Amino acid sequence: MTRTRSSSLNDGRRTAEIDRLDGGEAVDLVVIGGGITGAGVALDAATRGLHVALVERRDLASGTSGLSSKLAHGGLRYLRQGEVAVAWESARERHILMTRTAPHLVRPMPFVAPLDAAMRPTYGAFAETGIRVGDIMRAAAGTRRSTLPGPRRIGADEALRLIPSLRADDLRGGILFWDGKLEDDVRLVIAVARTAAANGAMILTYCDAIDVERGRVTIRDTVSGRRFEIATTHIVNATGVWADCLAPGVHLAPSKGSHVIVRAHSLGNLRASLVVPVAGESARWVGATPTGDGHVIVGVTDEPYHGSLGEQPKVTPAEERYLLEALSRALEVPLDHGDVIGSYAGLRPLLSAGGESTRDLSRRHAIVEDPRTGMVTVVGGKLTTYRRMAQDTVDRIAPDRRSRTAALPLVGAAPPSVVRGLDVPERLRRRYGIEAPAVMSLAAGDPSLLGPLAEGVAALGVEILFGVLHEGARTLDDLLDRRVRLGLVPADRRAAESAAARLVA
Repeated sequence: MTRTRSSSLNDGRRTAEIDRLDGGEAVDLVVIGGGITGAGVALDAATRGLHVALVERRDLASGTSGLSSKLAHGGLRYLRQGEVAVAWESARERHILMTRTAPHLVRPMPFVAPLDAAMRPTYGAFAETGIRVGDIMRAAAGTRRSTLPGPRRIGADEALRLIPSLRADDLRGGILFWDGKLEDDVRLVIAVARTAAANGAMILTYCDAIDVERGRVTIRDTVSGRRFEIATTHIVNATGVWADCLAPGVHLAPSKGSHVIVRAHSLGNLRASLVVPVAGESARWVGATPTGDGHVIVGVTDEPYHGSLGEQPKVTPAEERYLLEALSRALEVPLDHGDVIGSYAGLRPLLSAGGESTRDLSRRHAIVEDPRTGMVTVVGGKLTTYRRMAQDTVDRIAPDRRSRTAALPLVGAAPPSVVRGLDVPERLRRRYGIEAPAVMSLAAGDPSLLGPLAEGVAALGVEILFGVLHEGARTLDDLLDRRVRLGLVPADRRAAESAAARLVA
């Protein structure tokens, strides 16, 4: 048995690996689901020496994993809800991401909580206490102040310098603190999946698991239509909100998290993220986080979702108003619908607790084994803690083999000082890390490929080529919506479609 050890995902590799499986090659583990949890399980298992096949019915990160708030945060929200264990796990995993596994994708971001009429002195003191407890967890997790500076009170002038759009008439100052900003959630999923591939895992997108039995998974290749069986010792169900389709005994209460996107100039070109408490909800905040590409993400809601899981959820007008009105309480000029250039919503796979509000459900992950099929299902958790979720899952099936992922750099990872020294466009440095020169080299002979796909669009032509050659993209949607994320702003996507299509052709 020969395992491919390259990190490149492409059509030729996919076809060869499907042929091997269809020809009877057995594996130790089949992972169903190509989001961050499934990719994390595949990586953890492959680095323990297991022979792994990951199957995903669509593209990598095509579900919840690509629709987060783009933060790798230390769990302040969970402290407010009394979930100290979740907050501590978040702080530890944030440390691993920022210092070992993905420092090219997770960077320090300043946050400002304005002290104004909406943040009464008593509430401000309460918020600052929670922030300082979070800083104690930062220190306990081993994260140095050179990575995440400590929190402090700032005056009104400094608050306005960082957040120029703040209403100044009742501004007393602000609380400045730091957390992890994720460059892009899909880039993290792809990096994890490609690192798994580099360790011998088969990463097979557009392969639907249509039947599961003990020791066997039946797959339909949605590209060719052919069916084949994979003989396997273990099966992990990492399909998120769809987990109960394969494991009917797992009862979920999906929570909908909605975001809207505005142009950076609408908020005076923020130099920090803005966080504002929601009126009447002691543990709820709305934030505005700059992306670095001229956009700001405003989020997030947390509401029960009862709609169809067969369709991508949409942000409703009521959810948009909720976000804009909450944020606008702190702004000199309120935001309205005319400022919104894009929106997206994702579903969190939370375990049901008998009718509780999804805001009150725990974010801890759960691992459940089906006695009939032996399949292990992992649900819950959150993006920041994906690695620990994966470790705990593989511990269930390979307890005699030690996890290696806490010290394993992902594809593209390098110390920040090394990445900063690369002579490449800033966007490539931020999104590809040490691989940026390889992405840039695809423009050899055609400098136009280092330019944007269209006027006013951040994505570069070389990113499209790299997505096809090395990141497993098969369709224009894979490229525009996930590899370069233009689908988050429909006008930008439309502007780039024809240029991207020409490059693919």
